Amino acid sequence: MNEINEHIQQFFLLESGIRALIASILVGGLCGLLGCFLVLRNMSLIGDALSHAILPGIVVAFVLFGYSTMAFFGGSVIAGLISAFMITWLQRNIRVKNDAAIGIIFSFMFSLGVIGISWLSHHEGVHLDLKDFLFGNILAVETSDVVLTFIMVILVLSMILIFYRSLFVTSFQSDLANTLGINANFIHYLTMFLLSLSVVASLRSVGVILVVSMLITPASAALLISDRLPKVLASSVILGMISSMTGLLLSISFDFPPGPSMAVVTTLIYIFIMIFAPQRGLFSKWRNRRNHQMREVIEDILKLVSKQKASSLSIHEIAEKSIHSERTLSRYLGKMQKLGLVKLQNSIVQLSEDGQLRAHQLIRAHRLWEVYLVEQLGLDKDQIHEEAEKFEHQISEEEIREMDESLGYPETDPHGSPIPRQ
Repeated sequence: MNEINEHIQQFFLLESGIRALIASILVGGLCGLLGCFLVLRNMSLIGDALSHAILPGIVVAFVLFGYSTMAFFGGSVIAGLISAFMITWLQRNIRVKNDAAIGIIFSFMFSLGVIGISWLSHHEGVHLDLKDFLFGNILAVETSDVVLTFIMVILVLSMILIFYRSLFVTSFQSDLANTLGINANFIHYLTMFLLSLSVVASLRSVGVILVVSMLITPASAALLISDRLPKVLASSVILGMISSMTGLLLSISFDFPPGPSMAVVTTLIYIFIMIFAPQRGLFSKWRNRRNHQMREVIEDILKLVSKQKASSLSIHEIAEKSIHSERTLSRYLGKMQKLGLVKLQNSIVQLSEDGQLRAHQLIRAHRLWEVYLVEQLGLDKDQIHEEAEKFEHQISEEEIREMDESLGYPETDPHGSPIPRQ
C-alpha cells in the first residue's frame, strides 16, 4: 500500500500528472452532463455511432494540417455532424429503421477512419497511433488539450443553459415542441453538435471505443437516483467525475490502461447504484416487496381473528386456518403486538382497538369491491372473492369512501354479508 501511495504521489508531482487529472475531471463531468439528454432522448446508440464516426475527420485533419489539436477538433466535429446528418436523412427519407441507419453510417465512417490511419502509418515519419484514438492515452495529454477540453466544457454547458427549456420539452414531450414554437430539428442537430464536442474532448482520455461508457453509464445511474432533471444532471456530472478520477488512480496504481479503467469504474458504480438506489434499486424493491407481503399477512391475520365472536384465537387455531406455520405466525404476531394491533397472552391472540378498526376497514374494502365487481362489471358472485382478496390490501381509506358513495352506500355484499360502516 505504501508503495502504491508513493507511486501516486510521484505521478502527481509531475506536470503531466496534473494535466491528466484535470482532463479526466473535465471529461467525466462533460460526458455525464450531456449523457443525460442522450439517454432521455433515446440517443444512446447514436452517441456510440458518432464516437466512432469521427475517425475520418481526424485522418483528413492530419493530412491537411499535421498533428494539431485544433485540426483534430475541427475535423472530428465536422465528421460527427456529417454522420449525424446522414443518419437522420436515412431515417427520414429512406424509411430505414433507426438502429439500421445508425449501423450503416457508423460502420462505414469508422471503417474509413481505420483504413485512413492504417494507410498513413505506413508512411515514413508519420506517427499516428490508431490505438491512442481507439482506447485513449490520457497520460499523453498536453496543455493545449486541457485548454481545448475546458473550452468545450464551457461551450456545452452554455448551450445547455441557453436551450435548457427546449431540450427539456423535446426530451420528455416531443409532440408538444411544435405547439410551443420549438424547432425540434434544430435541437436535434444541436444535440449532435454538442455530442461531437464531447466525443472530441474524450479522445485522449477514454478513446472513441469507450467514450459511450462515460456518456451513458453515469447518466443511467443518475436516473436511478432521481426523476427530477436538475438533480439527475448534477448527479450524473458528479458520478462522471468520480468515475474518471478513480479510473485514473487505478491505472496509475496498478499500471492499467486509463480508458478501460474509467469505463470499468463507471460500470461498477452503476451496478452499486442499481442495487442500493433509494427508490429504484434492487434492494429497495426487494424490501418493498417484503414489506408488502408482511402487510398482507398481518392484515389477513387481523381479518381472520376479527371474524370470531370474541375477536380472539389461539396461535394454533390461526395456523390451522392459514397457510403459515405456528413459528412463522409467532414472528408476525410479535410484530403486530409492537404495532399495537393485537394483545398476546398465553398463546391467545386478541385484537386491540386499533386492530379491530383496521380489520373492519379490510372487510369493508373487500365487500364493497365485491359489490362493484357484480354491479358495475357484471361478474358472477362466485368469481369475485379472489379478486377482492387482492384488492383489499391496495386500496386507501379515501378510495373506499369514494367507492361506497358511487355504489349508493350498500348494506350487504353479493353473498349477503353485512358491510361494516366507518
